[in-house]
This record gives sequence, structure tokens and C-alpha cells, in this order.
Amino acid sequence: MKSLDKILSLSDLPAWRRQIRERGQKLVATNGCFDLLHAGHVTYLEHAREQGDCLLIGLNGDDSVRRLKGPTRPVNKEQDRALVLAALTAVDAVVIFPETTATRFLELAKPDVYVKGGDYRVETLDADERRAVEQNGGAILIMPLVPGQSTSGILRKLSPPA
Repeated sequence: MKSLDKILSLSDLPAWRRQIRERGQKLVATNGCFDLLHAGHVTYLEHAREQGDCLLIGLNGDDSVRRLKGPTRPVNKEQDRALVLAALTAVDAVVIFPETTATRFLELAKPDVYVKGGDYRVETLDADERRAVEQNGGAILIMPLVPGQSTSGILRKLSPPA
């Protein structure tokens, strides 16, 4: 399958999810900005994929990344970020969503497992996101961060203070 074919619209997501369920497969979902893909992201996504049969990524759109990270972000446009993620063998599909929270994405995806990075705790997750997962019987799993790996750290190295 070509990477571009792994990028779905939000409107395509419910039908795609039904197919996964009909095949009896366990869906793992995660989300984020994934602005500059690095080894920490790859490790995280591979571990997430090991939690089920399919890995779906909800990708924050450009406007939501700006709202979350500031006016200089994202570095890469949403379609470019989606394509790079879709090219990873661990990733089965990518959906771009415009909101700053993943609630609507999660309501449509209905994941069996929702994975977040170790910078979160279940108690600190957005309550609506948590509810969207739990009301559909999904579990929430927090994965440890890969030490020394972050987009912000990479950007600091590229633009050291004068």
C-alpha cells in the first residue's frame, strides 16, 4: 500500500473503523503534532503498535499546532507530516484533525487502546478525550518517553541562543 493511501479524512474514519472491527482486529490509536519526526517518535509508535493489530494516528492540523505550540510551529505542513507518518511500517492510517484536543477524533475512531506518551498521566489527560475512549470500552495506556528525544530539543539545537 502506498503511504498516501494510508491518509484518511475524518469522514472516512467511521467506515475504516467498522472494517477493522469486522475483521476482529484490535485498534490502537494515538495522537499528536509529530512536527519533526525523531527516534523518540519512532520508538513510541512501534511500542504503541505492539499493543494491537492496527495503529491509527490522529494528527493535529496546522492551525491547532499553532494554537498549541506557538506561531513558529509547525515546521512541517500537515500533509507532509501525515505522509511521513504514513510511511512508517508501524502505522496503518493517519487522520488529520483541526481541533486542539483529540475528542472528536477519538469519538470517531473508538480505539480499543488509546496510547499517550509519558509526559501525561491518565489523571492529566483531557477529561473529554478520556471519556470518549472509556465510553466505547477502550483502555488508556501511558508509554514511557524516550529520554533526550523531543522536537523542542531539536529546535533548540538548531537555534541556539545568541
